[in-house]
Amino acid sequence: MITKNEVLDYMRKAAYRPLTEEELLNVFEIKTRGRRKFEAMLREMELEGLVYVTRADRYGLPEKMSLEVGRLQGNAKGFGFVIAEKPGESDVYVSAANMNGAMHNDRVVVRLMPGRIGSTRKREGEVVKVLQRGNPTLLGTLHRTRGAGYVVVDDKRVPYDAVINPGKFGKAKDGDKVIVEITDWPSARRGPSGNVIEVLGREGDPGVDILALCRRYGLPDEFPPKVQQEAEAIPDEITSTDLAGREDLRDWTVFTIDGADAKDLDDAVSLTKIRPDLFRLGVHIADVSHYVREFSHLDREAADRGTSFYLPDRVIPMLPQRLSNGICSLHPRVDRLTMSATMDINKHGEIVNYHIFSSVIRTVERMTYTDVRRILRDEDEELIQRYQAIVPILKDMEELALILRERRFRRGAIDFNLPEAKVILDEEGQVSEIRRVERSIAEQMIEEFMLVTNETVARHFFRLEVPFLYRIHEKPDEEKLASLQALLQTMGYSIPGFPNVRPGALQKVLEEVAGRKEERMINAVTLRSMKQARYSQDHAGHYGLAAQDYSHFTSPIRRYPDLMIHRIIREVLSAGTLDPQRIAQLQAGLPETAKHSSEQERLAMEAEREAVDNKKVQYMQDKLGEEFDGFISGVTSFGIFVELDNTVEGLITMTNLTDDYYDYEEKNYRLVGQRTRRIFRLGDPIRIKIARANAEDRKVEFMPVEGGVAVTADTARRTVRPGGAVSPRKTEETGRRTKVKPRFGKRKETPTRSRRKR
Repeated sequence: MITKNEVLDYMRKAAYRPLTEEELLNVFEIKTRGRRKFEAMLREMELEGLVYVTRADRYGLPEKMSLEVGRLQGNAKGFGFVIAEKPGESDVYVSAANMNGAMHNDRVVVRLMPGRIGSTRKREGEVVKVLQRGNPTLLGTLHRTRGAGYVVVDDKRVPYDAVINPGKFGKAKDGDKVIVEITDWPSARRGPSGNVIEVLGREGDPGVDILALCRRYGLPDEFPPKVQQEAEAIPDEITSTDLAGREDLRDWTVFTIDGADAKDLDDAVSLTKIRPDLFRLGVHIADVSHYVREFSHLDREAADRGTSFYLPDRVIPMLPQRLSNGICSLHPRVDRLTMSATMDINKHGEIVNYHIFSSVIRTVERMTYTDVRRILRDEDEELIQRYQAIVPILKDMEELALILRERRFRRGAIDFNLPEAKVILDEEGQVSEIRRVERSIAEQMIEEFMLVTNETVARHFFRLEVPFLYRIHEKPDEEKLASLQALLQTMGYSIPGFPNVRPGALQKVLEEVAGRKEERMINAVTLRSMKQARYSQDHAGHYGLAAQDYSHFTSPIRRYPDLMIHRIIREVLSAGTLDPQRIAQLQAGLPETAKHSSEQERLAMEAEREAVDNKKVQYMQDKLGEEFDGFISGVTSFGIFVELDNTVEGLITMTNLTDDYYDYEEKNYRLVGQRTRRIFRLGDPIRIKIARANAEDRKVEFMPVEGGVAVTADTARRTVRPGGAVSPRKTEETGRRTKVKPRFGKRKETPTRSRRKR
C-alpha cells in the first residue's frame, strides 16, 4: 500500500503539477484492489491539510499554491487569525470580508495575499476552504418572539447570532441558556442556523455559568462506564506484590505540602542534611503508571483529557476520583507507591549525585502552605509545637530552596510577579469573596524542589537517548521583543543587551521595576511577549527557566505527559533500556501526545481564566455605586483600564471622563486633559466607583471619583512604596498633604489552592 509520505515526496518534485485522482492512481499503478484505500487516504490527507484539492479536482501541495493550513482564531469584530501549524511561521490575518463563512476554531485553508496591518508587515489571507468545523454546537442565551427565535452566542469570537429553525426550540423558554446544534453553516452573507438540543437552565442561576462554560469548551462530563469499571477494579490498598522491585522508604520522614483545599496530593518531599554544606533532597511522586496501564480504557480517557481542569466550583479530573483522590493520592500515614528522585545538592545549588527509582512511602503529615508559612515566617508557637518533629526539616528546606532559587536566577531564569485570584463561593454557589493570592516561602519551596527534580529527570533520560516528552519554551519572537523594548524605553527602562536578549536580561528588567507603580504592568507585558511553553519529543530547552533540560515529572495525577514519562521511566528501570520496537513505537506516538497535551493545556488555561473572569463580574454586580481604590493597568485610545486590589479589572471609557476632553499619547501610554492638563498614566493610583457589571460580555465599567482620582499635572510628584501603596503626597497645586487609604483595607491571609506547578 502506498503511504502518505510517498505521495508527498512525489508531489514535492520540481516537475510535479497538480494531478487528478485518476492520474495519481495511474502514477502509483494502483489497480481496482487498492483503489478504495488510496482514495480514502487522499481524503484523509486533504482533511489533515497535507494536500489541497483545487476547483478542478486536482491535488497539490498547499505550500506550492501560496496556501496555509491552520486553526482559525476569531475576534468579536469579525476578523480573525489563522494560527500557523508550521513551526516558525507567523499567523495569518483574515479580514471580516475574507472569512467566507469560517468561524472561530475551524480548521481552514487560507490563500496568502499581500497585506498591511497598521504600520507593521503581516501575512494576510482569505479563507478558501473549511477543512473541519470547530463548533458543531453553539451555546448562548435564547431570545424568542412570536414563534421565531435566535441565540446570542456566548463566545464573542463567533460574531453571529444563531437562528433557531422553526419548531426546533424543544422546551426552551426565552432567557434560557441553551445549546444549539448547527444544521446550516454560515456563508459570506448569512449566519448559522440550528436546533436547540439542550437546556442548561436560566441565565444567572447559580452554577449555570460554569456548566455553560464546560459545554462551550467541550470539557468532559462523567467518565465512561468502561473507565469507571477499570477504576473500581483497582484495589484501594497496596499489596505485597506491588512492592516487588521497590525501595522501601516507609521509615523516612516524608510529607506533603499543598493548598488546604487540594485533594489530589501527587508530590511529597523529604530532606536530610548529610553535612552542613550538603543536602539530600527527596521528591516522591505518585506512581500512577502502576495503576493506569498503557492502552487501557483509563489510559485512553486520560490521554484524551490531557489534564485536569480546575474551575471555581468544581474540579474535572483527568482520572476518576477513586485514583486521583484515593489510591494514587499521597494521604498521610498510609502506604503509597511512588517514583522517587533523590538529589545530593551542595551549598552552591549544584547536584553532585542523584538517584531515580521506584519506591513505597508513608507520609507522616499533610502540611498546608498556610501552616508552613506561619511556622517559618510568623513563628506560630502552637504550630511549631504541633509539628515539632518536622520544623527543623522545614527550616533546612527553606535554606535549600533559597540556594536553588539564587542559582536559578544566576543562570538567567525569569520569575514573573503576577497576582492570582482566589474565588470563594458560599453554600449556594454564589461568589462571597475574591482574594488576591500571593506566593509565600511555602509555595516557593515546593516550586524550587519540583523545578530541580524536573530538570534532573529530563537530563538523565536525555543522556540515555531514549524517546521522552520534554517541556520546552522557545525564545520570544524578535518582533515582540522589539515592541517590548519600545514600551520600556518610553518608561525609562531598557532590555540589557538588546537585540540579543537572554532570559536573564528580562529578569533584570523585572528586578529593576520591583516595588514601583509600573511593576504589575511591565510584568504582564513582558509575559505576553513570551511564547507559550509546550510539550515536545524534541530536547529544545526552556527559555524562561534558562534550563537546557526540562520535563514534567511531578504531577501524573493531573497531567498526562507526566504519566507518559513515568511509564517510560518504569520500563527503563526494569529492563535497563528499551528494545528497538518499543523505541519505534514511542517515536511514532510521542509527537501526537505532545501536540494534544499542549492543546488541552491551553484549553484548560482559557477555560479556567474565563470562569474566574465570570465570577469576578458576578461579584461586582451587587456593588454598583460602591467606591474602591485601584491603579491604572492600561491606557488606550478608548479609555483607561483599572485593576483593583482583588485583581478585578474594569474600564473607564472616554465617555465617563466628563471633566475634560483627553488626548491619547500612545508613546507615553497616557491620557492628557486638553484644558485641565490632568494626566492618566500607567501605574497611577486611582479611586473609582462601579458603574456597570455585565455578565453577558464579562465586562466591568468604572467611573472616576471626583477628588479621588490620582491624576497629576505635568509638575505633580508622588512616590509609590513597594506593593503599590501610595505614600502621602504634597502637590504643588494645593500645598496640602493628602493621605491615600490602602486599597480594600488590611489584607487577610487565608488557605488557598496551590498554584499550577511549572
